[in-house]
Amino acid sequence: MEPPVSAPAEDVIRRWDSTASDYSRDQMIFNGDRQEIDLYLNAVDELQKSMSSTSLSRSSSAESSALQIAMSRLEDEFRNILVSHTSPIETDSYSESTHSEFTSQEFELSEEFHENDLVKQLEHQETNCSISSISYKSTSSIRELDLLPSDAVYDLRCIAERMIASGYQRECIQVYASVRKSAVDASLKSLKVEKLNIGEIQRLDWETLETKIRRWIRAAKICIRFHFASERRLCEQIFEGLGESVDDACFMETIKGPTIQLFNFAEAISISKRSPEKLFKTLDLHDALSDLMPDIEIVFDSQSSESIRVQAAEILSRLAEAVRGILSEFENAVLREPSKVPVPGGALHPLTRYVMNYIGLISDYKTDLVKLIVSKPSTGSRYSSDPDVPDIDFSEFEGQASTLALHMIWIIVVLQFNLDGKSKYYKDESLAHLFMMNNVHYIVEKIKGSPELREMIGDFYLKKLTGKFRLAATNYQRATWVRVLHCLRDEGLHVSGSFSSGVSKSALRERFKAFNAMFEEVHRTQATWLIPDTQLREELRISISERIIPAYRSFLGRFRSHIESGRHPENFIKYSVEDLENAVLDFFEGYPVSQHFRRKHH
Repeated sequence: MEPPVSAPAEDVIRRWDSTASDYSRDQMIFNGDRQEIDLYLNAVDELQKSMSSTSLSRSSSAESSALQIAMSRLEDEFRNILVSHTSPIETDSYSESTHSEFTSQEFELSEEFHENDLVKQLEHQETNCSISSISYKSTSSIRELDLLPSDAVYDLRCIAERMIASGYQRECIQVYASVRKSAVDASLKSLKVEKLNIGEIQRLDWETLETKIRRWIRAAKICIRFHFASERRLCEQIFEGLGESVDDACFMETIKGPTIQLFNFAEAISISKRSPEKLFKTLDLHDALSDLMPDIEIVFDSQSSESIRVQAAEILSRLAEAVRGILSEFENAVLREPSKVPVPGGALHPLTRYVMNYIGLISDYKTDLVKLIVSKPSTGSRYSSDPDVPDIDFSEFEGQASTLALHMIWIIVVLQFNLDGKSKYYKDESLAHLFMMNNVHYIVEKIKGSPELREMIGDFYLKKLTGKFRLAATNYQRATWVRVLHCLRDEGLHVSGSFSSGVSKSALRERFKAFNAMFEEVHRTQATWLIPDTQLREELRISISERIIPAYRSFLGRFRSHIESGRHPENFIKYSVEDLENAVLDFFEGYPVSQHFRRKHH
């Protein structure tokens, strides 16, 4: 197609000098018809050709002046096209799903972004904007969207080509970057990515940061896979081939600030103070960034954007180190938890429940954590001079447990070590054993109730734990009932002499009185003790009955007649076998009973 016949180039250019008339100042060439646009572009081409055919020193001042006017005009046109076709991409309607996460005291719900919804949302927006050309390039998880209409891209490239050819590359890039950076900033704002420096982020409380981490993960996926990738595509469409790495320079000028703003948050979390409640959110952040790393390598693959790739990799490494450090801090916190007030009734200690819920969440994250936890825990063998650190020989787990599983076992070891120390604060030895039985039994049941955790811990260590809570139950029975059963022995009741032999009634009366007093005291005290697990409570009651009831029945059968033949037998044989059976049912309910348990009439 032949270019339109035009007036002398300088006349065309000066006619659109914005300083020459109100019309040229208020009107934009590229808002008009195509013929006028092409006429102006051809005039610029002719002027450039004329000036290039002569040396710079021989170019007329009129030509130089005209070129400056043309470049100023094209800069304004370039800016106007960009601004008029730039609109923020709305993100409010993106759907989210939930998964569980752990905080210091409870479980909450967190947001997760569905990327396919973004593609549908963007398609819908572009359709409504009547953009005729929508194209996506699918690389990994990246979806590149045409941000501007094809005719606008064509005009921008025409202008950029002429500005760069005339030595106005810097001006062109600055105009482009200033407009597009504003658009990217608006997108970040809509995604609730705030402009906070690292210090400001670290001063926020953790509850606030948990919310911001959820938002960041969502925003980072959208920014890198959609916004930044699409910005890069637009730079390539307009600037590719117009100069050495001009498209890359434009891209970096546009997104470097927003990228630093985005990554500052993750960096601040990676170097923040470590504490146990931060583990799972920090791990979520690490996993999200790790998942994005292949996309970051693609979107920022040029030499000039190497600093962004390096920054992302360094943050990822620091987040991994933070996860390892937080786990170590948790282990130490469990070991050193300082509470000294005994739990009433020997029930579950809050630390036990907290630690086992925490470990349960760790098992849920095991796929990701097992890649990060590569060193065995620092056990007591490394602190041989410290008696307050337990020791364990991990060699017996060789080939049976992963490094992460060893950390889980170690946490349970230090938990038991701490609980054992807390049991010493009970003045009653029986209650101390009941406390350990309750807590170790809870640990065992939590492991059994989680297939993932049971697989990690393994049957070998689970059997050890089961043996420990059974030993605690045995120690409780020994500490409580041996002295009670001692009253029901035959030794010391029989007398013999030169004239007669038989049973000493006075000794027998003392035995019954001692048994009654001891049993009543145990009943009064241990009814207030608590075994929260219904099955364990019933099993221990049965075990107590199996020890006490037959012994009492036999003792009563052998010596009842000796008491009943004397005065006031009811003062000594106060309880029937059935009375004792009913009394045992009061044990471990966690609330007080009357001074004397209910007796049947004899």
